[in-house]
Amino acid sequence: MNASPLREFAAGARDTIPMMIGAAPFGVIFGTLVTASPLTLWHGQLMSLAVFAGSAQFIAVGLIASHASFAVIWATTLVVNLRHVLYSATLSPYVAHLPRRWRWALAGLMTDEVFAVVYAHYQKRAPGETGPHYFLGSGVAMYLNWQLWTLAGLLFGAAFPGLKSLGLDFAMVATFIAIIVPQLVAVRFIAAAAASGVLSFAWQGWPYKLGLLAAVFVGVAVGMVLSLMENRPQTKQRLKNAKERTQ
Repeated sequence: MNASPLREFAAGARDTIPMMIGAAPFGVIFGTLVTASPLTLWHGQLMSLAVFAGSAQFIAVGLIASHASFAVIWATTLVVNLRHVLYSATLSPYVAHLPRRWRWALAGLMTDEVFAVVYAHYQKRAPGETGPHYFLGSGVAMYLNWQLWTLAGLLFGAAFPGLKSLGLDFAMVATFIAIIVPQLVAVRFIAAAAASGVLSFAWQGWPYKLGLLAAVFVGVAVGMVLSLMENRPQTKQRLKNAKERTQ
């Protein structure tokens, strides 16, 4: 018996709580950085409301503080968020049957944390048998959480000027590790992580963190190419035959 939409929504929100806890210090630090930048407080909150992408927001605030051009800010945040293309391709079989309005709404709520929670849930179900409400619950919970902690940083961050030096931002690093490691079960994910990891280390000397951005771009490209190759009928048949031989 399928759960009601409300139960699915609540389950998605509940399963996202650990990720919300990890994102809390990140949101506070973002709000604090805004108070030290040329932006006003309402600019910072509006950015969280409209952009809803932590890493892109951090980069944008840094670039704004250094008086970078709009083109540089746009291009940099675009490259950083290219990983969402891989997320979308991965979740596509589970949401392709949904009406377009639902897919647009869910796409707007996609974050690294939401992807990790939703994909783990969807893997337990067959494609085409999943509704939108679990995804919606996870996304709305993370969205509201990000707004809350951004506001906390904006209002109270200035009272704690040494907040960033406390190392609270490691909570987000730990969250990303928790997101990535469970996903390393498919060739495309392992290859993408390996490519971006090795190249980001090799190119760390590039100015303006361009090496990191280039590594992200290459990692996403590797993941997308392998994903397309795995979805080819010939490849699927070879993988099926190989699996049968090992059984």
